[in-house]
Amino acid sequence: MIKNRPKFKDLSSFEEFHKYYWYREELSQICKSMGLEYRGTKQELNHVIEQYFKGNLIKKSSISSTNKQVDVITLDTPLLECGFSFNAKFREYFSALTGIEPFKFTADMAAAWRKVKSEKNIKFTIQDMLKIYYGESEYAKYDHSVCQWNKFLKDFCSDENSRCYFNKLKVASIIWKEVRDSTEEKIYSKELLTLYFDKIKEYQK
Repeated sequence: MIKNRPKFKDLSSFEEFHKYYWYREELSQICKSMGLEYRGTKQELNHVIEQYFKGNLIKKSSISSTNKQVDVITLDTPLLECGFSFNAKFREYFSALTGIEPFKFTADMAAAWRKVKSEKNIKFTIQDMLKIYYGESEYAKYDHSVCQWNKFLKDFCSDENSRCYFNKLKVASIIWKEVRDSTEEKIYSKELLTLYFDKIKEYQK
């Protein structure tokens, strides 16, 4: 296992970059240092970096607030022209469309909205978002890798072998750092307790 994650400037491809775990703040700083768009979610920043390795520089920008706002929203209304947001107004609107009360936006819908804003897709409509909700569109999918640490911690705490440690959060974070900075899959297994025993033994009860 590679114990030390290389610096970003030493990476030659997105595939190599993607082997390692990066926090959102780190991604933001990397993008900012290169004059690229550094705001947004972790998924959006990963996209900016992926495009960087492909030679496409996504410069710092913003969705214009001067986009025309339509008075009447229909299924054919582009999201960027109707002031779309995950708020009560649009929850009520989608509740009326679907007949579901209360209506909850899905993770895939959130991913689609991020993509629409990132690409300034003025053709993506309310109807397209509805297709995302019903699973009829592959326009965007939520990247569950952003939850890797949370799942790692949950699996560690659920493991009966972790009961002998008095500071589970600390122990999990120590092991996670090793896994995060390696090229191994970012998941927990009880074998890690043995592999990194020397680093966590002082936290045994």
